[in-house]
Amino acid sequence: MDPDGSEVTGGVDAVTLEILRNQLEGIAEEMGQVLIRGAYSPNIKERQDCSTAVFDADGRMVAQAEHIPVHLGAMPEAVEAIRQRGPEPGDVWALNDPFAGGTHLPDITLVSPLAPGTGYGTSDGPDGGDEIVGYAVSRAHHADVGGSTPGSMPAGAREIYEEGLRIPGVRIVNDGELVDDVFSLLLANVRTPDERRADVRAQLAAHDRAEERLGDLFEQWGQTVLDAFDAIIDYSRDRIETELETVPDGTYAARDVLEGDGVTDDDIPVEVTVTVDGTDLDVDFAGTADQVAGNLNAPLAVAKSAVYFVVRCLTDPEIPPNQGCYDPVSVSAPTGSLLNPEPPAAVVGGNVETSQRVTDVVFAALAEAVPQRAPAGGQGTMNNLIIGSREDEFTYYETIGGGGGATAASDGIDGAQVGMTNTLNTPIEVLEAEYPLTVERYALRPGTGGDGEHRGGLGLERALTLGCDASVSLLTERRRTHPRGIDGGEDGATGENRIDGDPVAAKTTVDVDAGTTVTIRTPGGGGHGPPADRDPEAREADRRDGKR
Repeated sequence: MDPDGSEVTGGVDAVTLEILRNQLEGIAEEMGQVLIRGAYSPNIKERQDCSTAVFDADGRMVAQAEHIPVHLGAMPEAVEAIRQRGPEPGDVWALNDPFAGGTHLPDITLVSPLAPGTGYGTSDGPDGGDEIVGYAVSRAHHADVGGSTPGSMPAGAREIYEEGLRIPGVRIVNDGELVDDVFSLLLANVRTPDERRADVRAQLAAHDRAEERLGDLFEQWGQTVLDAFDAIIDYSRDRIETELETVPDGTYAARDVLEGDGVTDDDIPVEVTVTVDGTDLDVDFAGTADQVAGNLNAPLAVAKSAVYFVVRCLTDPEIPPNQGCYDPVSVSAPTGSLLNPEPPAAVVGGNVETSQRVTDVVFAALAEAVPQRAPAGGQGTMNNLIIGSREDEFTYYETIGGGGGATAASDGIDGAQVGMTNTLNTPIEVLEAEYPLTVERYALRPGTGGDGEHRGGLGLERALTLGCDASVSLLTERRRTHPRGIDGGEDGATGENRIDGDPVAAKTTVDVDAGTTVTIRTPGGGGHGPPADRDPEAREADRRDGKR
């Protein structure tokens, strides 16, 4: 302890550590605000489909903004991929290749070394020069990156080449100057280059802000900032290990399926075995299907991200999210499997849909160990809707909320993003102003949450009418398998997709005429506990509010 009685972690007293932790998280949050406010596309400025974080010089996440789980848990793979390329101060690197640190092609990640002229850190450059003390990272979903269909999420893709431009890790800024040739190459391969140009520049502005703010910290604290990097990670690791010690040792298993891959409608098994041994958590996906012909393959980084999300949900939410939270957790999947595919596998649906099923099975496995902590099954899908027109040159992308799973203490959330996504919706006023689309209906679906002592959340219905000929792509799940209830709770309702009133497949890409109406009805969440145990006043409130 310090003489004043405060605890010391990694050479940093508790008060200083808490101040610096909040300042570093503030940098990540401010990066996100700069990106969101500076972006042009509704996908980023309205839906906020983006994430930002700060890493140390060793590629460990130190601080993150509370953005998109599937982005954040997979970011370390991207940082490590760029670190292997020899980044130098003044660089910004871009990548989206799922086989080289990315997730799926629409998610473009920028990584920049932070070297704010501090005299601290490690010199990674060949000439010495400024020293790298960390990395700023942003990941944003770009509404089009080329490929066979507008929006770059074709339901029937069989190879990654159909899904868009693949960026393995290239300098987009060199010595502080934009690399025009690289930027031009990127813009020449997308359908909405002006929108992409503005959104990438918003990401670059976020990185400039991170370097500025980190420089301010070093001016104020000096070497203590680097000491705090280690201390923050150690602190989170210690707290997560304390939480894991309360989970009974043992081996727990669960199995679920995906409803076809866009090429066939055959069920695709996802299996997990979770072994808890003291403070260690081993998550093994042996038994999961081999990689598939369609686009539901997910890089191992995506599977890791889903596992990390579950661990964070089942432990104290006040633990600072960083690399320390992940250190006690190991994740494996056989090479060539659905969760560790080999190129040129199509993967665009793996990031958005397979990640949701991974979340479901890991929750289900750990529910055996800690049933009062685990929620019932949420809607288990992002309900991806992509509409684009080659003639009118627009691409609209939306993930649509649904029912959250109930917990032992509360009803599930109605009409919310669940699991690996955390985006907002596009406001109707913005949607209709930006695109040739009219919202016909946007409402909760009564009776879709599973009954129980605590009721599952309700799904949504969203209907859009197109004002021009367009291509429509749907990547959805839980259209025939129900979100599971838990501990005696009932299952949530399935979702459905319709075009002009006719049912269509969970995963499909079709060309439609102007005047067509696309309707998405999303699943409800599962209930928790026996329905007979529900409070009569809560049941009456459900009836009064039209939820049953």
